[in-house]
Amino acid sequence: MKNLDINENKLHFLIQITDDGDVRFMDLSPEMNKGKLPPSEKEAQWYRLLEIQEAGMTTRCHHGTSYKGCEPGFSMKYKSHSDTRNKYGRILQITQEYDGLQAKSFIQFYDGIAAVRCWTELENIGTSEHVLEYVSSFTLTGIESEEKKDRGNDSELWIPHSAWFGEAQWKHCTLYSAGYTPVNHTTTNSVSIGETGTWSSCNYLPMGAITSRKNRTTYAWQIETSGSWNWEIGDKENHLYLQLSGPSAVKGNFTKVLKKGDKFATVPCAVTAVDGDFEKAIQELTKYRRVIRRPNKDNETPSVIFNDYMNCLMGDPTTEKLKPLIDAAARAGCKYFCVDCGWYDDGPWWDGVGEWLPAKKRFPRGIKEVLDYIKAKGMIPGLWLELEVIGIKCPLATQWDKDCFFQRHGKVIIDENRFQLDYRNPKVRAHADEVVKRLVEDYGAGYIKMDYNIDPGAGTDVNADSTGSGMLEHKRAYLEWLDSILERYPDLVFENCSSGGMRMEYSLLSRCAIQSVTDQEDYIKMAAIAANCATGATPEQAAIWSYPLKDGDEEEVIFNMVNALLFRIHQSGHLAQLSPERFALVKEGIDVFRLISKETSKGLPIWPTGLATMQDNLISSGIQYGNTIYLAVWCTKEDETFSIPLGIYTCGTKDKVNISCIYPSNKKTTFDWHEDKQILNVQLKAKTARLFKITTPV
Repeated sequence: MKNLDINENKLHFLIQITDDGDVRFMDLSPEMNKGKLPPSEKEAQWYRLLEIQEAGMTTRCHHGTSYKGCEPGFSMKYKSHSDTRNKYGRILQITQEYDGLQAKSFIQFYDGIAAVRCWTELENIGTSEHVLEYVSSFTLTGIESEEKKDRGNDSELWIPHSAWFGEAQWKHCTLYSAGYTPVNHTTTNSVSIGETGTWSSCNYLPMGAITSRKNRTTYAWQIETSGSWNWEIGDKENHLYLQLSGPSAVKGNFTKVLKKGDKFATVPCAVTAVDGDFEKAIQELTKYRRVIRRPNKDNETPSVIFNDYMNCLMGDPTTEKLKPLIDAAARAGCKYFCVDCGWYDDGPWWDGVGEWLPAKKRFPRGIKEVLDYIKAKGMIPGLWLELEVIGIKCPLATQWDKDCFFQRHGKVIIDENRFQLDYRNPKVRAHADEVVKRLVEDYGAGYIKMDYNIDPGAGTDVNADSTGSGMLEHKRAYLEWLDSILERYPDLVFENCSSGGMRMEYSLLSRCAIQSVTDQEDYIKMAAIAANCATGATPEQAAIWSYPLKDGDEEEVIFNMVNALLFRIHQSGHLAQLSPERFALVKEGIDVFRLISKETSKGLPIWPTGLATMQDNLISSGIQYGNTIYLAVWCTKEDETFSIPLGIYTCGTKDKVNISCIYPSNKKTTFDWHEDKQILNVQLKAKTARLFKITTPV
């Protein structure tokens, strides 16, 4: 018996290699839990490092639709391992083989962060074909406390529900309440969450978390793909397991045929294990996200984006309409001005997009006139694109071969009168190259909002073993194209948007500087989305709309600004038509943002009163940086006093705690600090919001 027993970054990691070559993943937990009781030999045989299901092979257990006891995963045998370091930290590679199929499991550690990134690479080194139906990116058995018999009630599950206009609305409950029923030593029942299609966060963020109430250990994870994915939690011989993957045969219409010499890699995922609660686990993921993303000056010194769409021009830009907005955005202190959808067509444009040429009636002297005007006002110009689709009325739709588009059974897929482009096709990538070159080099754009507003299903079967594998190959080709553009234009800022947050995930956000979190048009409902958005993206990448209404009042402006101040201000609204008093509140908010973003872009998210829901009257969300807390509070419906416990953040200090309302500065805000209980009480009127700064002694 050989053990790889590692303590790294407050994590305990244990791989056990048996004398006959079984590779068992025995532990990934906070260091403080490394003394937990080992499983029996009967139980330990299920602690596999890897699950692989191949067509034509059996399974080892009564599994239902779950992927456990898979073959040849269960029969894989140890061949070698390496333990080295790279720029991120320690990295393990463990190689197994069975019947000519070689599997390499990678576990990447990150210095100073209690998280690992995991993925699997397969290669056919034999002569026979291997038809893959499932490959895990990560699988860990034994995630429960020692209370095995009560594992359904001891475990609290966090499920990241999401929707268009309602992103990042997490629900938490016991594993039992989520549908898992521990009846005997094992069951076919599991909790399975995932997406199939090109909107990877349409119904759920590709994330999850589970906390043991007994030992306070929390696991949180994210799956890094903009396509299909799945995670499941079930049991094996009285022990809970967690498995993460991209598409599979059952969940994603995936089959991949590996011929001699062929290779396949799973989508990567990240997992953190902390001695603490959900909040602490998300904080570790936040640190991890900052490390893996592409370096970008925009994230180091976050700036305000003005975008003319939301509750403003709504896809109807013209030179005449834009110039007053550009003037107002410059006066307010915005750095970017992005012209949103509609700039490429004089009329209804939805089903005609694809060529991305400026509309002549909207811009009689050309789009460059507008972008040059933006530059003259000291801002960086931006344009909206949707480069992964073309409309059915676009001339290119009839000029290009069918293989440029997603197809199933020889039929080109149509979704909302649009075709999905296939980025495996060189002609598609060449077209995208040409468009970006024109926008950047000819028009002078330094910012591109990359939107994506359709979901054409499981994928394409053109030149693919299955629709699921066609989808995954397309997604990887798109990422390669995006990398090539950023290499060519390293200072170009990309905003990731998919009808708001329908693709809020880190294969894209490791490349794109900014995430459009939502398309929510109601600023009151926005509060619950804003308060939770740092679960899905780093605060400095999470763009939240602030859009003062034409007929609003001062408190409405303040509420709008507070929605965005801790994250990334996505400014919009008819700024040029606001009263001087209301415009001054916008400018004050942007000035405050510039001051605090130096710290919030490095701080960690906190939720003193828990995550928000759309039904809440009182909501709070904050960012802690050292001994400073920036805390946003909202009252959405009725006047109420908000009691916010801060003791775990102030460490119960009896020294003086300095508290001030830093936005707005000229409105009466009634609050008091209860030193003994470490509670901040704030009196709030209906539909009002405030931003506080709380500083504790060093």
